[in-house]
Amino acid sequence: MAIDGKRRILVTGAAGMIGSAIVWRLNRMGYDRILLSDRLDTSEKWRNLVPLRYLDYIDADDLQATSHTLTDIGTVFHLGACSATTEKDSAFLMRNNFEYTKKLAHWALDHQARFVYASSAATYGAREDDFREDLPLDSLRPLNMYGYSKHLFDQYAENAGLLQHLTGLKYFNVFGPNEDHKGDMRSVVHKAFHQIRSTGKLELFQSHRPDFADGCQERDFLYVKDAAAMSIRLAEENAGGLYNLGSGQAHTWLDLAHAIFAALDLAPNIHFIPMPEQLQGKYQYRTCASIGKLRAAGYTEAITPLAYAVADYVRNYLIGDQRLGDESRSNSK
Repeated sequence: MAIDGKRRILVTGAAGMIGSAIVWRLNRMGYDRILLSDRLDTSEKWRNLVPLRYLDYIDADDLQATSHTLTDIGTVFHLGACSATTEKDSAFLMRNNFEYTKKLAHWALDHQARFVYASSAATYGAREDDFREDLPLDSLRPLNMYGYSKHLFDQYAENAGLLQHLTGLKYFNVFGPNEDHKGDMRSVVHKAFHQIRSTGKLELFQSHRPDFADGCQERDFLYVKDAAAMSIRLAEENAGGLYNLGSGQAHTWLDLAHAIFAALDLAPNIHFIPMPEQLQGKYQYRTCASIGKLRAAGYTEAITPLAYAVADYVRNYLIGDQRLGDESRSNSK
């Protein structure tokens, strides 16, 4: 199957890391009848839109107010949300991550448009194994309000009998180009790149568990180019339900750190610092996505190895301050 190129594609959160990567990937596939939506704040995320091809742009608030007047939309990629795991304004998160998603999902279904939306691996809560999409949703316990706001829509869609008509994407630790604007929510790769360049060293949290040595805490790191390819393939397959989007492999923070130093042609210089007390009770020591359902849905492409992904990101984007779509000025794949 393929995305209907004769009807427009709506991408919300289009200036964000994953949203802009999806538009970039769509452009490379020949799609440019795209309507972008986002809230362009005081950050520099507008720069992510500059190299991309699209038909039009609409502010997120205007989209919410006028969505009933939109026509000719065949596919919706809903990436727009507050993604800060530290956000404390519960009402803000409910409006942006739950109510907005609910309204847009109903609009898409009413207009026979495919609806692909960003859920999150944060919905799994504190668990450190058995990350499966078929776990009962009422058994999950998110650790923060961000995760809960995402979880709440998953539950709503299931209870309303809508989930199998939608595609929910549980992104794990996504990193890559176009994340400069994310502040504290930037990936460790982005933070480490600047820390190493300014200080010559990288600081990582110590382990506070005897079963994990310092730096051996594990994460499922996923390159944003792979995340975009997976998202689009599931839209092409009109896959229904929830899907984990990860590499399916756990890597340690030391694996990641060594890849960053190698990309910079530097010898590793890693220092371990105490983990803040407020994190110690909530810190996950391991995440790893089960991606069998993703594979069964038709995603057969090889997943970019961590060292290669880090090298591509550092050398072809971070060093030259490039964005996705600037490939004519880089050697990016």
